[in-house]
Amino acid sequence: MRSIWKGSLGFGLVSIPVKLFSAVQKSSLDFDMLDGRDHSRIRFQRINEQTREEVPYDKIVKGYKLDDDYVIMNDQDFADAAPEKSKVIEIESFVDMAEVDPMFYETSYYTEPDTKTNKAYALLIQALTQSKKAGLARFVLRSTESLCIVHPVKNVLVVTTIRFGQEIRSTEDLNLPDKIEVSKKELDMGMTLITQYAEKFDVSKFKDEYSSQLLQIIKDKSKGKRATVKKLKPQAKTSSDDLYEKLMQSLKKGA
Repeated sequence: MRSIWKGSLGFGLVSIPVKLFSAVQKSSLDFDMLDGRDHSRIRFQRINEQTREEVPYDKIVKGYKLDDDYVIMNDQDFADAAPEKSKVIEIESFVDMAEVDPMFYETSYYTEPDTKTNKAYALLIQALTQSKKAGLARFVLRSTESLCIVHPVKNVLVVTTIRFGQEIRSTEDLNLPDKIEVSKKELDMGMTLITQYAEKFDVSKFKDEYSSQLLQIIKDKSKGKRATVKKLKPQAKTSSDDLYEKLMQSLKKGA
């Protein structure tokens, strides 16, 4: 793997030189856009909207529109915005991971210490594991400041970027129902159903079946074959609109 960021991970007065590596990869298939007439690939061009001519990549600059005009920015401007954050993941506090709502999660990166014998790296892993805490930090990645949590996964420190509070939309505009009364009998049945289906989280049990099926169709089609597609079984409908009755039938189905 090739590192995407190099700097240091800091907590207190301790600084750990690290590299970041992407911890995730897409499982979906990549498709090219083609001309349906001769199957030639379609290329996208960077066109100057005034001259209608293609712009060389090295002539493209970033600009921010301010008062009907553009302010042109360069790499140094982005670095100057937060020089101390450009190369440091500084842990500002420690939090319970359970308190971080999953809505905030974005993507994860593996960290690799500069040396295999870095005692501070090992210390932070053990301390976070024992305390069941995660470090809350900020750093700059690709000219964008990111909020992140630093947490151990086995023998690796993982940096998972999370959204800032202002990036989560309010629920005020949703047309939510008024408070609905649920009887104790219905709630007890719902809790029983949850208990029956509860299990230890094991993500390895789940695969991207759609992409696998799609790839098989592609392979069969390349050989002039028609893929055999499994038909979906219709869900059995309950004859009753009673919530308690539906919960009861769900329990019987899962037994």
